[in-house]
Amino acid sequence: MMTDLVTLKLYIAGRTQRSNRAIENLRKICEHLMPGGYEIRIIDILSYPQEAEEDRVLATPTLIKVTPQQVIRVIGDLSDTEMVLRALDLEPQQIHSESH
Repeated sequence: MMTDLVTLKLYIAGRTQRSNRAIENLRKICEHLMPGGYEIRIIDILSYPQEAEEDRVLATPTLIKVTPQQVIRVIGDLSDTEMVLRALDLEPQQIHSESH
């Protein structure tokens, strides 16, 4: 059973270097700390502006963690691993420092 599945939405604006870096950083973090325990939805606001409007996304890249209790947002390319880990409610010491 996957009761602890973490659902993440990553809003981007096209496939830019910054967007690609955010996708890569998020995948590294998730694979390292939650192998098989997460779902990532990448949403390009240029193709799906209504979804961005519904989630009130004002800047990209924006990461949204959806849980039954709350919605957590992180804005930027996700290169600040410790900030992302805190937002995902994971312990920073669980991951080794990797080059950005």
